[in-house]
Amino acid sequence: MLSRLEHINLTVRDTDATASILGHIFDWKIRWAGAAKDNGRTIHLGGDETYLALYSHDDKHLVDTSHKTITHLNHIGILVDDLDAVEQKIKASGFVTYNHGDYEPGKRFYFDLEEGIEIEVVCY
Repeated sequence: MLSRLEHINLTVRDTDATASILGHIFDWKIRWAGAAKDNGRTIHLGGDETYLALYSHDDKHLVDTSHKTITHLNHIGILVDDLDAVEQKIKASGFVTYNHGDYEPGKRFYFDLEEGIEIEVVCY
């Protein structure tokens, strides 16, 4: 069996707000939501086989989010069928897109969530 990524778990300030934004932009559904450790809340958001686990807790202080920090997540790449349509949704949601590129294996651009999480949107 080929191994494949099932989920990524991210700590965010507000699981509901982040799930709402990403669900709208990428047409993802909430697979599960509920209580989590340290008086937190988790939402599993995505499709049938892969998802993001969004986690928040009582302490809303975030540490260094620089890509220069070892073990920091640099970005999440999301593959879409229609790059222009998704970019319109992102901009309509109030986000700024940047670093547009057209090189193998496809076209791409980036945007940042409020937590400093960089999202790469790519289309092959």
